[in-house]
Amino acid sequence: MPQTYIALIRHAQYHQRANTPSAFQPYPLTEAGEKQSRQCALALNDFCQQHHSAITQIHSSTLLRAWQTAQLCMNSLAPQFNSANKIIESDALCERSVGSLANLTINEIEDIIKKDPRLQSPIPHWKSDSYYRLPYPGAESLIQAGERVAQYIKQQINSQSTMQKNQLILFFAHGASLRHAAYQLGILKFEQIKQLSMFHAQPVIFHLNDSAPLLPVYGDWKVRSQSSEYRD
Repeated sequence: MPQTYIALIRHAQYHQRANTPSAFQPYPLTEAGEKQSRQCALALNDFCQQHHSAITQIHSSTLLRAWQTAQLCMNSLAPQFNSANKIIESDALCERSVGSLANLTINEIEDIIKKDPRLQSPIPHWKSDSYYRLPYPGAESLIQAGERVAQYIKQQINSQSTMQKNQLILFFAHGASLRHAAYQLGILKFEQIKQLSMFHAQPVIFHLNDSAPLLPVYGDWKVRSQSSEYRD
């Protein structure tokens, strides 16, 4: 019986503004990030060869760094393993939104909140707190972002038709929201969200089956240092 696999892939390294929530930063990949994206294709080709699979769909966040990672990777995939003919972009795969405070530094955000007499100061380490939501229009918590990403992945899984051979579906997105989605999908325990991260442009691949909806079969999570903040 044909098998279905999904790959969660954090975008490659990009020109991120320092000390600023990654959220909706619009910047492109660095030269190192472009190389990482092409190396991602090598890992996917290796998986497809080992598991006799073809890549049938490629999904990406609409943010440039994720789309660019997907595009460079797709261009480098071996034709015999890639039957996807386009990248499907969706806002549902974007990083956690900070709403109207997008692309401001952490210090700028905290100063704006401090000057608003209606608001309390953010909690300590608010940027990495899974349940904290900035009190501004369009903002969401990391848990809410994870729910959004997980729901999109579930919709794509549930919409799959019967295949004649093993298939691999790719999701290019963002580190923090992917980890929180992995919790929503039953892949990670809640406490593991802070313990683990994702390597740039290195796929973590899971197998769909009846007994365990997403069973890890390829790739590794990155172990986080205790002092590090979330980085997309």
